[in-house]
Amino acid sequence: MENANTSSQLEEPMQQGEDSVSEVLVHNLSRRLEALEHSVRYLEDNMMTRLSAMEERVEANSASGMAVNDECKLMFLDLKTKRNYRFIIFKIDERIQQVTVEKLGQPEETYDDFTASLPADECRYAVFDFDFVTDENCQKSKIFFISWAPDTSRVRSKMLYASSKDRFKRELDGIQVELQATDPSEMSIDIVKARAL
Repeated sequence: MENANTSSQLEEPMQQGEDSVSEVLVHNLSRRLEALEHSVRYLEDNMMTRLSAMEERVEANSASGMAVNDECKLMFLDLKTKRNYRFIIFKIDERIQQVTVEKLGQPEETYDDFTASLPADECRYAVFDFDFVTDENCQKSKIFFISWAPDTSRVRSKMLYASSKDRFKRELDGIQVELQATDPSEMSIDIVKARAL
């Protein structure tokens, strides 16, 4: 009988010890699970924030940066390296959401020919290869980027050209001078000469 009592007395503390170890393990696992859930929530929130920021950037780029037709880059490269053209006029084609080449000016054409090619009431981008003689009597040339936004053009068109300009300019490596004009007087030959020197 004593052996049975001793045995049950020994089992009680062992069982209590096992129970407390189990409780500690359950408690530790519970805390780790809570920490893990917190980490997962943090990661989800962080990912959602980043995803939202990426979506905003994509929307901003699509809203403010028209795609650039490859012909624009190729023709600009010809103007810059081979001097096959005096000027190029670019137009945003809203139908296909791209900047496209509208007109190529031949090497013998003048600055007056170029300005006459710009529409009086529509926005355009243009590049012009301007030849000039320095004060030291050296023959030089500079490539001008001209953002043409006449006062008479549509407000939506002005906004579209203004918001797409920087992205488009980045595609044309080699521009040396930039002009913005809303009126022919703001891009007169005298202004161009002064900016070139």
